[in-house]
Amino acid sequence: MADEERDGQFRDPVCGMQAGDAPAERRFEYEGREYRFCSTSCVAKFKADPVKFLQADRRADAPAGTGEHTCPMHPEVVKDGPGDCPICGMALEPKVFTAEAPKDEDLAAMTRRFQVCAALTLPIFVAAMSDMIPGQPLHARFGMEALVWFQFVLATPVVLWGAWPFYVRAWRSVVNRKLNMFTLVSIGVGVAFGYSVAATLLPGVFPEAMRGHHGVVGVYFEAAAVITTLVLLGQVLEGRARNRTSGAIRALLNLAPKKARVIAEDGTEAEVSLDAVERGWLLRVRPGEKVPVDGAVVDGRSSVDESMITGEPVPVEKSQGDAVTG
Repeated sequence: MADEERDGQFRDPVCGMQAGDAPAERRFEYEGREYRFCSTSCVAKFKADPVKFLQADRRADAPAGTGEHTCPMHPEVVKDGPGDCPICGMALEPKVFTAEAPKDEDLAAMTRRFQVCAALTLPIFVAAMSDMIPGQPLHARFGMEALVWFQFVLATPVVLWGAWPFYVRAWRSVVNRKLNMFTLVSIGVGVAFGYSVAATLLPGVFPEAMRGHHGVVGVYFEAAAVITTLVLLGQVLEGRARNRTSGAIRALLNLAPKKARVIAEDGTEAEVSLDAVERGWLLRVRPGEKVPVDGAVVDGRSSVDESMITGEPVPVEKSQGDAVTG
C-alpha cells in the first residue's frame, strides 16, 4: 500500500518521495489510512483525485509482465494480460515495455508442441511416402493396411493435441465473425484427419473407385500432421522474432536511469522512480549522469552524450534554455 512504512519512512503516493517526518499540514487520512506527503502541492493533488494516485501506486508495485496487452496488427484490441487477438489470432504484446523480461508462456508452449509433433510427423511422412522407396521394403514387411493404422496412431496426438491452440483461435474467429489464418488451418487439418479416420475405421462405406492398387482407401494423415507441424514451426519462429525485438527495446530501456533526483519546494533533494516524475518538476542532473527525462536546462552548463539519438559520438554542449532528451 502507499502508506506502508518502507525503510523506516512513509512514501508520498503522488511523487514517490519519502515523507516520513511530514508535519500535520502534509498529512491526509483517506479511507481509514494516513498518507504523508513531501509538499503541500502533493497534498492538494491527492485530495483532488485519491483513486488516481492509489491505482498508479499499485500498478508500480505490480510484477513484471502484467498490465494491458494489445495486438500489433489490431491496436484497437486491448486486454488485461497476455492472450490471443480475437481478430487475427496473433499473440498479444504488452502496451508498455518494462526493463524486466517476462517469461513468454506462449512461446514455451508452442516450442514444446512443435518438438513433440515434429518427432511424430517424421515417421508418419516416411510411412506415407513408402511407395516412393525403391523396392517398397515397408510394404513387403508390414503391409499397406498396417502402415495406415501406424499413421493413424501417430497422427492422432499431433492433430488433437498439437493443433489444439489453432482450434481455439479458429472458434474465436467464428464467434467474432472475423475469419483468419487459423480458421483455414483448422478446417484443412480437421477435414484431412476426419476423412482419413473414416477411411481407416469404415473402409467398406467407400466405393471401389476410391481404393488404391493395394486395395486400401487413400488417407491423408501425413498432410494433417505436416500442416500442423509447419504452422507450429511458424508460430515458434514468430515468437522468437518477437522476443528478439522486445529484447532490443528492453536493452534501450536499460540504458535509461531508473530514478531521477527531484528538487522539492523547500530545496531538499530526493530520488524518485522515473515513472513518478511529472511535468513541471525541477530535476538535478550531476556531471556524468544520464538525463532521466525530456526537458529543458534551467541552470548550469555541461556536455551531454546524445549518440543514442543522433548517432554523433561527440558530446553536445548544453546550457540554460537548451532542450535535453531522456
